[in-house]
Order: sequence, then structure tokens, then C-alpha cells
Amino acid sequence: MAHGIPTARRGLAIALLLAEAAVAQPAARRVTTIDALREYPGFFHLQPVLVRGELTESGERLMLRADEREIRVLLNDARPVDGPVDVRGQLIDVGRLEPGDPRLAQYGPRDEQRWPRPGEELLLSVTAVAPAQTASPPSVRALALEPWRFEGQRVTVVGQFRGRNLFGDLPDAPKKSRYDFVLRAADAAVWVTGLRPRGKGVDLNVDARVDTGRWVEVAGLVARVRGLVTVEATRISAAAEPELTVPEEPAIPPPPPPPAEVVFSSPTEGETDVVLTTSVRIQFSRGIKPETLEGRIRVSYLGAESFERGEAQPPGIQAATAYDPGNRAVEITFERPLERFRTVRVELLDGIQAFDGGRVLPWTLTFTLGGSESSAPAAATAPL
Repeated sequence: MAHGIPTARRGLAIALLLAEAAVAQPAARRVTTIDALREYPGFFHLQPVLVRGELTESGERLMLRADEREIRVLLNDARPVDGPVDVRGQLIDVGRLEPGDPRLAQYGPRDEQRWPRPGEELLLSVTAVAPAQTASPPSVRALALEPWRFEGQRVTVVGQFRGRNLFGDLPDAPKKSRYDFVLRAADAAVWVTGLRPRGKGVDLNVDARVDTGRWVEVAGLVARVRGLVTVEATRISAAAEPELTVPEEPAIPPPPPPPAEVVFSSPTEGETDVVLTTSVRIQFSRGIKPETLEGRIRVSYLGAESFERGEAQPPGIQAATAYDPGNRAVEITFERPLERFRTVRVELLDGIQAFDGGRVLPWTLTFTLGGSESSAPAAATAPL
């Protein structure tokens, strides 16, 4: 008897490895419309998409508009282009994320008092913008990109049979008949209705994955149903696989790391009667890049108190900082004792970064000094 992993266990291990590999694959880009994004935000949420339209400004917001619909865009590092454009990016349904999600760093909510519900506020986080090639003849991709150009027209297109949406290419079905099927070419897909997938050289089953490798030619009338592009077929026949050239998709960058925060300070916020020889210790939730601290820590006396004392401006404070990576803490020391009965403000300015590149949120500490250079000795404990 041969030694080794039993056949059943070996088969399970292989299946798990294949499942992990499938999960690791990046999501395929989906050619779609603003109309479809708004109709099915849950389906497209965090998916890479390609949408055609024109970039326009609406107040302080940049919008992509097409076919009397619009969606807000975040350009990131992409450069805007005039006229019709193809915008590649990731759809974000804001209401499906938490307010502190780093993917929303550039997002400003419409209502500061209320977080949007799922489907209420959509963003297109852009990875690339390119001029649109609008003179393309009818094709599955052209129909998916600009269905308004072909709506009500008779077209002939070639695509791969995908059954009754067996691979989840589209968010919903038109529900015209039990023979409706998806036709896909490269990164675009449309529904075919009106005829059973049977014709010259072809007889396919909408529920059989084994048939989904076949290419077919479909002639019919273009229509739209609830954001879905359909071709009401009048003829279906076998076709040869065409040579398709699709521009390479720019990779969607991973979301930035979450912000780092101050988790502890000594003195604490609002503390009073602090000794004049104090130092300030600030601890962070994650390690910090020490070089980003330079010039971004400010220590000062409150100006209002100087005004009350008849001073033109508060005296300066000479401070030195040192970072302790083991404790993720910054210590601020002062060259001479601080001045009695003043309030000190310590500010961490924008630009400090965690070790992973995450932003450290700006932070302020204020405390009030007493009149002593050292703390009072602890009272003796009475014997029991």
C-alpha cells in the first residue's frame, strides 16, 4: 500500500488551492453605463468599470455625464480630457463603506450630519481617462458603451455565448423569456432576447456551461430595459471567433492605509497645574516615519493670555523632539522650564506619516502650567 495523502483529502486540498487562486484573481473590468451603475450599485460596488461620457464641473464637484445621467468622479492622479472620454475606474457606493474608510479620503459628503444610505451617493474613483473613439461600428462593446447611439436600430453583432448569465457578466436579467441569454465580447456584454439560441450551425442550451465557448452572430433590434442593453434577435447563427483588441486596463491601486491616531499623551488634554519642567510624551496607534516629524510639531503659548498680560505676542518656546520606535512615541523636551501659569498648545500638523504611508490625523493638546518646577511629594500613607 502506497503511503501519502489519501485520495479524498488530496482532492480537497487541490480544490481549496484552486478556490484560493480564483479568489486571488483581480476582478474583470466591466464596460457599462452611468444608467446601469445607478440602477445596480450593489453589483458594481468596488468593481473596475469602463464608462463613456463627458467630464463637466458642477460647483466644486467633477461629474461624468452621458445620456442625461451623471455620476461624481474622483480624478486621483488622472488628467481630465475635453470632449467624449472613456473613464476607467472603480465604482464606490459610499453608503456601503464606513465614514473612516481611506478610499473616501477625497470625498466630501453632501450632508455633514448624515452618512448616505447604500445606493444614495456613488463615486467613480478614476485610474485613467482617454479620448473616446465614438465612430466605432455596431459591436457588443459599442452597444455596452453607448447604447443610446443604437437604441431602436437594427444591428448585427458577434459575441461569445454565455448562457443565462451563467458567469455573472450582467447585474440582472430582462426577463423577456426563458431563452434570454448573454452575449459577451472582451470586457463587454449585452442580453439577447426574442429567439431561442438556435440557428444556422448552432443549437445551444442557456443553462449549459459546456455551450459557453461558442461564438454566435446575432441580428436584431437594440433596446434598453432597466439599465440593461438588449438585442431583440431576429436571426442567430454560428460565427468564428473574431480578433478583439482591447486597451490594457490600468491597475486599480490598493486602498491607502487607514489613518494613524494619537492614543495617549502626557500631560493629558486639559490637564492643569502641570510642573514647569514637564516634558510632553505622545504615543501613536502605529509606528511613525521619523523623517516626517521634522517641522510638523509646533509648541506655543496661547496668544490670548499674552494679550491679557499686555504682551505684543507670546514668548517663544525652544523645544527638541525625539522618537522612540519601540514605544511608537514622540517625546518633546524643553531647553528651560516653561513659564508659570500659562497655557501650552502642542500641535501635530498635517504631513506626518505612519510607517506604512498612512496619514497621521492632525492633533492638538493643551494643558495649563502651575507655579512649581517639580511635583509635590506624595503624602505618607498612614499605618493600618
